[in-house]
Amino acid sequence: MIGAFNATLYSPEICGSFLALQKLEEEQTSLTKRTRQVVILTVGSVWKAPYELYAHSAIAANAGLTAKQIASLAAGRSPEGLRVEELAAQRFTHQLVSEHAIDDDIYAAAQGVFGDEGLVEMLVLIGCYLSVCALLNAFAVPVPKERPTIHEGDAQ
Repeated sequence: MIGAFNATLYSPEICGSFLALQKLEEEQTSLTKRTRQVVILTVGSVWKAPYELYAHSAIAANAGLTAKQIASLAAGRSPEGLRVEELAAQRFTHQLVSEHAIDDDIYAAAQGVFGDEGLVEMLVLIGCYLSVCALLNAFAVPVPKERPTIHEGDAQ
């Protein structure tokens, strides 16, 4: 096994429940696949979690984000060409994870797009990936050497 999964073997009962929460979040969320990946990559960028960024760059590409958008998100920036809801999710996530608070205008924009239910779903997703990034960084999970590189100028 690779990624955060090796570390979960040290505490199988707690981590089994955590993985069940992640599965439920993914199956029951109202967030689109693209928006979820925007959130996940944004958390990974703030945490500077190489394995998380590596793994979710491929998933984000499959969800329809361009290589340039993925590279920008991984660098902690708001990429051009995001949909309104994706930009609101990126700004909300970045500010919360990096500053531990949300400005009124960023909160209002996210609430306007997602409503209270969607905000809670996004917060659960953020919390899950804060935990994933903590596991990956604490256990220094390496990125495979043969990984593909996503460059700012690449097109999908």
